[in-house]
Amino acid sequence: MNIVCLDLEGVLVPEIWIAFSEATGIPELRRTTRDEPDYNKLMAYRIAILREHGLGLRQIQDVIAGIDPLPGAVEFLDALREETQAVILSDTFTQFAAPLMRKLGRPTIFCNELVAAPDGEITGFKMRCEQSKLTTVRALQSAGFETVASGDSYNDLAMIRASKAGFLFRSTNKIKADNPDIPAFETFDGLLAAILDAVRE
Repeated sequence: MNIVCLDLEGVLVPEIWIAFSEATGIPELRRTTRDEPDYNKLMAYRIAILREHGLGLRQIQDVIAGIDPLPGAVEFLDALREETQAVILSDTFTQFAAPLMRKLGRPTIFCNELVAAPDGEITGFKMRCEQSKLTTVRALQSAGFETVASGDSYNDLAMIRASKAGFLFRSTNKIKADNPDIPAFETFDGLLAAILDAVRE
């Protein structure tokens, strides 16, 4: 039995923090897991910038409300789920994900939680578990699933390598060059065909 594990941002929807960076005019917030492999370091950096500018959860959620899935993402996910099960494994937060899941047809997502003060100031975050994507893939495997995984960032590499098949999607040149053995795709049609081939094996 197979289950496909997909990253969210950069694969199915635009990067939330890049969209927020563009909305606020704060270029430092463009930094993502494509740039920084250490997620704890990245989030500490983001929270410090938000505090410096007096920005909080409400302002980010206002930007997220205007984000739509990447062109072709809904059709890709629908076609994938016609043939196999899929789950989104993301390092985003429940406070960010809900409107995006509605637009994607309400797929299952495992993600994390922000810690916010009553006034909306983001004071921290709680990871669902350590190495959440890899840990989840291994848990699914222990429950009898064979996993196929795809993502675009450093924090996706462990789940991709732990799966029976894994693919990069619209990743950076550096990540692709550093991982030449992982097939890389730029279109949803190519990714869908590769995933379904792996599922049918």
